[in-house]
Parts: sequence; structure tokens; C-alpha cells
Amino acid sequence: PQRLAEERNDKEIPVVIAASDERLGGAIAAMNSIYQNTRANVVFHIVTLNDTVDHLRMWLRIPPLKNMRYRILDFDPRVLEGKVQVDPQKADKFKPLTFARFYLPSFVPHAEKVIYVDDDVIVQGDIVELYNTPLKPGHAAAFSDDCDSTSSKVAVRGAGNQYNYIGFLDYKKETIRKLAMKANTCSFNPGVFVANLTEWKLQNITKQLEKWMALNVVEELYSKTLAGSITTPPLLIVFYKQHSSIDPMWNVRHLGSSAGKRYSPQFVEAAKLLHWNGHFKPWGRTASYAEVWEKWYLPDPAGKFNLIRRHSEAYEAK
Repeated sequence: PQRLAEERNDKEIPVVIAASDERLGGAIAAMNSIYQNTRANVVFHIVTLNDTVDHLRMWLRIPPLKNMRYRILDFDPRVLEGKVQVDPQKADKFKPLTFARFYLPSFVPHAEKVIYVDDDVIVQGDIVELYNTPLKPGHAAAFSDDCDSTSSKVAVRGAGNQYNYIGFLDYKKETIRKLAMKANTCSFNPGVFVANLTEWKLQNITKQLEKWMALNVVEELYSKTLAGSITTPPLLIVFYKQHSSIDPMWNVRHLGSSAGKRYSPQFVEAAKLLHWNGHFKPWGRTASYAEVWEKWYLPDPAGKFNLIRRHSEAYEAK
């Protein structure tokens, strides 16, 4: 259903988000926060797996979201065959939807520009500001750099080279050394970015990413030291010195790690986008500032997704 014409601008702002069943409450809260904080004509492109669609549709019908514009898109994990090595013992830990961001042009074929966000974010600013991030000529995406961003001022002790390329790529491998990428280059966070899809298609970014995924299966090019990210390394290679920057206040991170506890309430309030990357999710037991996230959470009408809280009795009493 169309919102009142005078209330929403005509220009579509496409936002892509992946929605997996076990984290569906996160995706719903993220979309709700974006939708309620803008007057722009945002259209959500929700990428999910077949067995989540009914649950998702049911949740999107609740009154606060019923006028929100969206398309539900099915992700076929078969596109990843031969490109990702799945350890049979950890097969249940493998999340195919984390690779949805590699395939943006196939989800939003007619858009020139698109925003991608992870499901563990809350947006407190107007998403149009992020959409209007200027991208330099020839750049297919803009990310938030890890070294010079606000977030790295709370660097995690003992985490080693968490913010550098060497934290993600194995520099002992000749294939990596041949690329001549400096090991101390600042990494970037791929959980929130703006993409220029015209450039993306022109440079065949998806094919380039797939090439590095497939090479890693054969040569094990990714570093083993970090959280074992398998989505970040191909992006770091393909976008090495070839990306623009988003304002760091549009990706205030580490709320899901112990570093997040060091942010002041004033800083959290001023952030345009809060990102609970790290082990502790805001729907879990111990994340920093979970109460800020909860303002945007809408309970699951199906009753499948429940918040895990330290004082769950108090929540039930409410």
C-alpha cells in the first residue's frame, strides 16, 4: 500500500537486508528503525531462504509495518557451491545469507545505487543521508574504514591486527603476496555499505568476489586468526584502495563485543547507525545498550523468536 503521496518522496531508496530465520527479530528491528526515521520512499529488498518466507510475511503484516514497502527475494545457496568450504562438523554454523551482499545487482537489477545493512543494526538517523554518500568516480562501493573510524578509538586489547589486512588474509601464501597489498592496510567493515551498481556491473565485482572465494577453497588464503570471517576477505581484496568512505557515525560498531561497553550514552545517542557486530547480539543476554535496540524491536506474532534476557521474569511481568 502506498503511503500518502505528500508524505513520501518519489525517488526510491533501495535497502537490501538479509533475513535468516534464527535472527529474524534483528532484521525486523533494523527495518523498523529505518522506516520510522525517514520520510523517504524506502523500499526494502529482503533476501531470505525459502523456509523463512511465511514467518517473515506474518511478521511484516503487523500494524507498525503494514505500510512499509518491501520485496521478499529468495536466495539460492547453490550459487555458493565450490566457492565455500563447509566443515561437515560445523555445517550448522554455515550461513549462506552472509554472502547475499556479493550478489546485489541480481536482487535490485534496476537500481543505480543501493544500501546494504546487516541484521544487527539500528538506524537512528535519516537513511537518505547515508544513501547520499558521495562515491568517487570508478568506485563501486563506500565502506566505513576500521582504522580512522570512531569505533577504532576503542580498540580491543590483545586482538592483534584486528583492523588490518593481515588480520583477514594469510600473507604466508604466495597468491596473497603477489597482490602487493600492504599487510598493515586498514580493513573496512562490510556490514553497512553504499554500492554504485552501475560501477559494480561494469567492473564485474560479483565475478571477482567469486573468483577469490573459489581460490580460497583450493589455497586457503584467509587468515585463521580472526573470528573466522569468510565474507570479509574477498571484499578486502577486490576493494583494496578502490572504495570510498562512509561517515563513521553511520556505522558505529563493536556494540556486540566488550569494546561497545566503552561508549558513552551521549555518543550512542548521537550515532546515526549502531552496529552490534561481535559475539553479543542485542536480542541475546549480554550486549551493550540492548535497551536502545529494544525500542525498535517488534515482538514475533508467531512466538518463535524470543529475546533472551537476564531478568526474563521481569520482562514477562511487563
